[in-house]
Amino acid sequence: MKIIVNAKPHDIAGNTLEAALQELGFTSPAVATALNGAFVARANRGDAQLAEGDRLEVLAPMQGG
Repeated sequence: MKIIVNAKPHDIAGNTLEAALQELGFTSPAVATALNGAFVARANRGDAQLAEGDRLEVLAPMQGG
């Protein structure tokens, strides 16, 4: 299915937020996620179902100084 991830289109096979994150390479537990503008807690990612055209924002902490 096609979804928008951080403003870029992606084709994914997974149908949950957790599966999509794994597929897209976001494996760090320190990422924050929002699905269609609503925050999704790490514990709820396996239950968050994705649909064609959903918008996903993934934010990861940056290192450096």
